[in-house]
Amino acid sequence: MAKITIYTTPSCVYCKMAKAYFAENKVAYTERDVMQDVAAQHEMIEKTGQLGVPVIDIDGTMVVGFDKPKIKSLLGL
Repeated sequence: MAKITIYTTPSCVYCKMAKAYFAENKVAYTERDVMQDVAAQHEMIEKTGQLGVPVIDIDGTMVVGFDKPKIKSLLGL
């Protein structure tokens, strides 16, 4: 099983879509709210240079935004 971390904010529609997609496909993940967790925010920016969410880390491969085809491919769904 892939190790997945999703960097989110509470108001992000695409974050909610990504989490719903993971739930539909029974994919476990760790969520890091970058609004509440400053360390997670810095980690996300360091890994990607991105300020926008979602940022999804799938076994070290970074996906910026809810790129469903890329996520599906990386997870073998």
